[in-house]
Amino acid sequence: MTVEIVRQSSPELVEAMGRLIPQLSRTAPALTAERCEALVSQPGVFLFVYRSSRRADDGTYPILGMLTLATFTIPTGLRAWVEDVVVDSSARGQGAGRALVEAAVAHAGQMGARTVDLTSRPSREAANRLYKRAGFELRETNVYRFTGK
Repeated sequence: MTVEIVRQSSPELVEAMGRLIPQLSRTAPALTAERCEALVSQPGVFLFVYRSSRRADDGTYPILGMLTLATFTIPTGLRAWVEDVVVDSSARGQGAGRALVEAAVAHAGQMGARTVDLTSRPSREAANRLYKRAGFELRETNVYRFTGK
């Protein structure tokens, strides 16, 4: 098992996102090669992937999970936010999610972020257990969303 930051898009990444994104969201569109490249080339955005420790028939180590870490500077300092954590259904329960979260938190800390935030729907019980085990604390807050309608 390895976790790495993707620095550039590839056909392998586009294929992995095509497989993983529907497991994360029923409504999110598939990412084209151009959109994958735009994602990984953004300053302050880091795409972490989890690779299997088992070699596939084609000789590669398949991408079985991903996490996006968004960082940005505001007047009170560097902020870090975890988004779109997903592990392939075939690899869940094997430590992939924890490895991704720990790698992102460590990277944010190395960049100087004092805190890392994320949100998770209450219905995602396994994900919420993972975040608590990884040291995240539930905050009392209101989350608001403007949809422009």
